[in-house]
Amino acid sequence: MSNSPITRRDIDRLAIPAIIAGIAEPVIALVDTAFVGRLGTADLAAVGIGSSFFLLVVWVLAQTRSAVLAVVARYYGAQRVNEVKDLVPIAIWMNILLGIGFFAITSYAAEGIFRLYNAEGEVLAKAVEYYRIRAIGHPIVLATFAITGAFRGLQNLSWSMWLSLAGAAVNGALNPLLIFGWGPVQGMGIAGSAWSSLIAQVVMFAGAVVLLQRRTPFSMVPRTWKHPELRGLWLLSGNLFARTIALNICYYLGNRYATGYGEAHIAAHSIAMQIWLFSAFFIDGYAAAGSVLVGRLNGEKNWRDLYRVSWQVVRMSVTIGTALAVLYLAGYHELGKLFTADKEVLLLFGGVFWMVVLTQPINSVAFAFDGVYKGLGDGKTLRNVLVLTTALVFVPVAWSGDALNWELHAVWSAFLLWMLARGGSLALHFQRRFGMYRTG
Repeated sequence: MSNSPITRRDIDRLAIPAIIAGIAEPVIALVDTAFVGRLGTADLAAVGIGSSFFLLVVWVLAQTRSAVLAVVARYYGAQRVNEVKDLVPIAIWMNILLGIGFFAITSYAAEGIFRLYNAEGEVLAKAVEYYRIRAIGHPIVLATFAITGAFRGLQNLSWSMWLSLAGAAVNGALNPLLIFGWGPVQGMGIAGSAWSSLIAQVVMFAGAVVLLQRRTPFSMVPRTWKHPELRGLWLLSGNLFARTIALNICYYLGNRYATGYGEAHIAAHSIAMQIWLFSAFFIDGYAAAGSVLVGRLNGEKNWRDLYRVSWQVVRMSVTIGTALAVLYLAGYHELGKLFTADKEVLLLFGGVFWMVVLTQPINSVAFAFDGVYKGLGDGKTLRNVLVLTTALVFVPVAWSGDALNWELHAVWSAFLLWMLARGGSLALHFQRRFGMYRTG
């Protein structure tokens, strides 16, 4: 391992594969949305609700990945990786058991869960059908996340990229085949979309296990089920768990309000949210690079480079976010047509999409600092910022906007101001903590 200064090229080397790897899940969701949109508005709304809840569960439970990344990267920076050989498989099996539990609970309660989203009738039935198939993937996805967290801690994001490309390719090939049918294969409609996503996730998990066993010092079976870092891993995961609960309260409320406004509203909101999530994962590539490098620099106790690299990651993330905003503006009147031909849905989508565009550079700041603090292993700060901004910004803005009959504008005003508060709070906190290491 070299102790030479980290350059822009080093950041790009990590960020570009991270971008490709990070957009795999939203690309799968976008492909699902695009194909299912051809079935009808009810199907589109059902996939929007079902996939949103699936991602909600995954994001809440998958915080072990960031915790594993932070621990492995710190030991990597200190050149002591062999000391955490048993921690990684323990984390993988913890995630598998957690995923099985949530598969059982959420599948059983799926109808009641989606009623909380204001879904009813055909939309409710289709959302339950879609989710119960996707939910089989919970233990698979969570285990894959833990494995890729170890890869990232070793400063390797390329393996995650290739796994993600394989999954996206499988999903893209199977989606039209299983949804619409071809030759001897009978079309399954919305269920076909869910099976396509599940098979793609199985492929990614299988590839991750092979790489873990053959190319890293870790394995799937620990020599012992005890480790001195296990308590710290649980604490960090717990703080990130609480943070993600607050995060997903916002996503849940957005879907609940939109569904309450009508079928066309939730369809339009689903399209906007899928694009927003795709952008989030795209921008998050540099945040992932920041996590990896900050974790390593934290292990080296190199605070000056940590400060410099963190702000460099923020600037590059904002550049990516601004570029996405420009691209979305250029295709403002065409993007919605990729998902639906329903004129009412397109009109509603066009009415709020400018807010999605505006959030892109704002989101970049928040996501970049999320990555920095995950690399530091500081889940407490991330937890506090998310809980406070959700309680003091998102919830009151969404509630008051709904009371004023702003409908989808209420939801997206809340998202915009919430992201502004998140990014600003983390930037100020980081500057107070590390500003003394500024080199001029």
